[in-house]
Amino acid sequence: MVQERTLPKFDTASVQITKEEGLMLYEDMVLGRFFEDKCAEMYYRGKMFGFVHLYNGQEAVSTGVIRAMRPGEDFVSSTYRDHVHALSAGVPAREVMAELFGKETGCSKGRGGSMHMFSAEHGLLGGYAFVAEGIPVAAGAAFQSKYRREVLGDPKADQVTACFFGDGAANNGQFFETLNMAALWKLPIIFVVENNKWAIGMAHERATSQPEIYKKASVFNMVGVEVDGMDVLAVRSVAQEAVARARAGEGPTLIEALTYRFRGHSLADPDELRSKAEKEFWFSRDPIKKLAAYMVEHNLTSEEELKAIDKKIQDLIDEAVKFAESSPEPDPSELYRFIFAEDE
Repeated sequence: MVQERTLPKFDTASVQITKEEGLMLYEDMVLGRFFEDKCAEMYYRGKMFGFVHLYNGQEAVSTGVIRAMRPGEDFVSSTYRDHVHALSAGVPAREVMAELFGKETGCSKGRGGSMHMFSAEHGLLGGYAFVAEGIPVAAGAAFQSKYRREVLGDPKADQVTACFFGDGAANNGQFFETLNMAALWKLPIIFVVENNKWAIGMAHERATSQPEIYKKASVFNMVGVEVDGMDVLAVRSVAQEAVARARAGEGPTLIEALTYRFRGHSLADPDELRSKAEKEFWFSRDPIKKLAAYMVEHNLTSEEELKAIDKKIQDLIDEAVKFAESSPEPDPSELYRFIFAEDE
């Protein structure tokens, strides 16, 4: 079978978005898609090195969750597939691109590269190369928000943390340990499982005794939600509810977003394990095309306006590449800098 699991239905008639909101969501997803396409081009041209894991196809998850939060105030914990999470969190495209080029102007000063995007200014807690590594880190960020608010009496400490990870991480011990603590302490955190069906070359259904990950939330007396990760409006809706729940002190939520990566695991992956039929099933559900069709159908925009956004974003990406190429390499004299925290 092409699709073993039915995508959850979402009533778009129940959604009320303004033109401004719709265009914001569209622009953010297009930014992610065009950025990743340019990364592939630069990688194959020898401008980037190491492993590069692209996010094409999963844009509705990043945009739907992070743009339902307070960019720059709330926290985001990512994985090794972190470029688009960084962009949605507000990190400038030029800084993300420069990081991929290993330049001093990158968001991690050229020290992190593709898998370790970080920006304190934008609440980006980092990309984590090891599977499930970011889950306890995200819980720590959520704990400090709760501690500052409830123990130190800081009324402004109402930040919510979004923790992204893949379906493979849901079989890791850190997942279970951290969800247990988050539920016990009612931490203001959203655990977002980007279930793209494959953990490198391992099919999800073959790797776990319970493929429906959101149901695992019930073990911890936690709210668990399944959502169509190819529908940004559906993701945004459940994310808004989870954010409100967390900010009100009602504890964490586990969101399982059923999505799909349009490229191989990394740019070094020939992508020969997934069937043509499976790919075609998911390609037909492109989240960007879906939102564009919805907005045109509901008279929120026009094809011309969307094309203008596409052009604007492409120009932005081209400028980011020029910025990265012209930026300086890190100074060798600072090789050991940033290993430890510095006094301000």
